[in-house]
Amino acid sequence: MPNQQLLQDLLMAPSPSGYEVPVQDIVRSFLEPLADTLDTDVHGNVIAGRNPDHTPRLMLAAHSDQIGMVISHIDDKGYLYAQTIGGWDPQQLIGQRMTVWGQQGAVPAVIARKPIHLLTDSERRQVVKLEELWLDIGASDKEQALAKVRVGDPVTLELGVRWLDNHLANAPGMDDKSGLWVVLEAFRRADPAHLKASLFAVSTVQEEVGLRGAITSTYGVAPQVGVAVDVTHATDCPTIDQRQRGDIKLGGGPVIFRGPNLNPGVVERLIALADENRIPYQLAAIGRACPNDSNSIQISRGGVATGLLAIPNRYMHSAVEMVSLDDLDAAAELLAKFALDLSPDSSFIPGSPRPDGS
Repeated sequence: MPNQQLLQDLLMAPSPSGYEVPVQDIVRSFLEPLADTLDTDVHGNVIAGRNPDHTPRLMLAAHSDQIGMVISHIDDKGYLYAQTIGGWDPQQLIGQRMTVWGQQGAVPAVIARKPIHLLTDSERRQVVKLEELWLDIGASDKEQALAKVRVGDPVTLELGVRWLDNHLANAPGMDDKSGLWVVLEAFRRADPAHLKASLFAVSTVQEEVGLRGAITSTYGVAPQVGVAVDVTHATDCPTIDQRQRGDIKLGGGPVIFRGPNLNPGVVERLIALADENRIPYQLAAIGRACPNDSNSIQISRGGVATGLLAIPNRYMHSAVEMVSLDDLDAAAELLAKFALDLSPDSSFIPGSPRPDGS
């Protein structure tokens, strides 16, 4: 996969929702030499444009934020308590190495509960609750803790990436740094000399707490066409019901979603371009509004012809989110082809004929 260093840089930048500045600095640095326009809005969305005066206006979007925590209390003994940012299974947090991102830099921490030897029989049978967990930074008292952290500081799992066999990789924050890599790389690959539409690459914020950045950035860009890139659940591991979730494999290609949130013309064009260019892909269905940026993009202003391209992800919202680098590469290639295929004659109004009469 080209530009593996970019993926690593994105994954190593902390970005809990509302605290995305470090990763957005990397995004801006990558996009600056490629874009005709480059802006950051008041919410922190980074928006790069190419051919901004052309039509149609295509927006490729992926969210830069990751799930995390935020310090809510520091007790007299120097232990920290935190609220979650985004959707956490508390069981995923027990025994994890964490990082508090204080004003002076990274503060190592661990999050734990009392050892199994000291648990009562009833405690051993219970699922741990978030309020029973604490962060330990090694401080001897509250004063020492306050010298490094304060209420409102964001927290992430210890960041890092591992490269595995068969072109797989795992890291915290693959949701959605992997999708963000795809959008940035697709923007780079869409040759300006052959681009007939306006192309906007948008690194959105606060997806994990309500799709908030997609709402504001889509309103600002005002696209006619939009494709969100996010992760989806890989179902190629034990205990997942494929009858409801589909048969989604790591390495099988990006997932093109079909359903009421997605414009049928956008979907069919993505499928046709994948077939024409021998780009592997998988199909999945969702019968409701999608729980990602495509939801907000579709209903912005007077409506946007929307697609959803997803990266299969094992163990989502954990310390070991796993993806295939081949899927990322294929997704970027497909989106670049989609951007280059658009022209002023392109129509995505349901039931309308294509320019070739089909």
